[in-house]
Amino acid sequence: MNHFQRNWLKCSIFQREKCEVITCAGKPPTRQEILEMVKGVHGILWCSTHRLDEEVVNVAGPQLKVASTLSVGYDHIDASLLKRRNIKLGNTAGVADDSVAEVAVGLCLMAAHRLAEGRDFARASRMVHGNVDASWLLGHELRDATVGVVGLGRIGTEVARRLKAFKVCDIIYAGNQEKQEGRDLGATFVPLGELAERSDFIVVSCLLNDKTRHLINRHFFEKTKCSAILVNVARGEVIDQDALIEALNCGKIWGAGLDVTTPEPLPQGHPLLSAPRCVITAHQGNATIRTRGEMAILTARNILAALFDEEMPSRVV
Repeated sequence: MNHFQRNWLKCSIFQREKCEVITCAGKPPTRQEILEMVKGVHGILWCSTHRLDEEVVNVAGPQLKVASTLSVGYDHIDASLLKRRNIKLGNTAGVADDSVAEVAVGLCLMAAHRLAEGRDFARASRMVHGNVDASWLLGHELRDATVGVVGLGRIGTEVARRLKAFKVCDIIYAGNQEKQEGRDLGATFVPLGELAERSDFIVVSCLLNDKTRHLINRHFFEKTKCSAILVNVARGEVIDQDALIEALNCGKIWGAGLDVTTPEPLPQGHPLLSAPRCVITAHQGNATIRTRGEMAILTARNILAALFDEEMPSRVV
């Protein structure tokens, strides 16, 4: 039994000792199955990409006290509705910071060094050695680069901390305000437009909300270097994907590494899948045995705390 399985079992036992637990059989469950299972429950552990909205809350009933999502982001949950209904909402803030930061660094390296392309060539036995064609599969380095972080929260801070080890020249960041974490890292707070103009690598790690939806758009790409590499470990909707496709195809930026897209997964034939020098992974930021296990435990503790009128360890509303 691995670390995740032990923690998930611990989460289940922990809950069952204190309350009756009902689980959906589907992996993933359909929305209809969720609606059938939530009737009469007092708490919901939400591990689904379906939206937790008014329909779900109404079907559950007026006794519903808490919902907790097995994720950091909660843009798939109607938080304002829960607040109006006096239903507490929890998430797993802080647990996945290291794991997501590692994936962000990995995407920087994959996109910059064209590792996915190299893998495909190697699998097809079509490798070209540098002494035959010195220009084959040339990429970029983090060394002496300017890194721009969009959203220097917990994850953005961990990304910046790791990238410093790659001998980058400068770290700059944009967001709502200057932060002590940025000062501690020696990073400089700049407007978003300046970040677009100066950055060789741009890492998007902000929350998705009304202010950040399509924050990275055509206007942003008009300012970027043609050699810039964009990495997104936030949410797909932070980036205007049509603008990104245009920027990649027209050479307004050099490449991209995306762990998140809209939708997920992208349908076959989607133009982003064939865009030049674009690495796309399967929303794997928190997909480690250790992190998912810790997320399961925290989600269960949020629910149990709310049910027994105790302070939730990670409360959103």
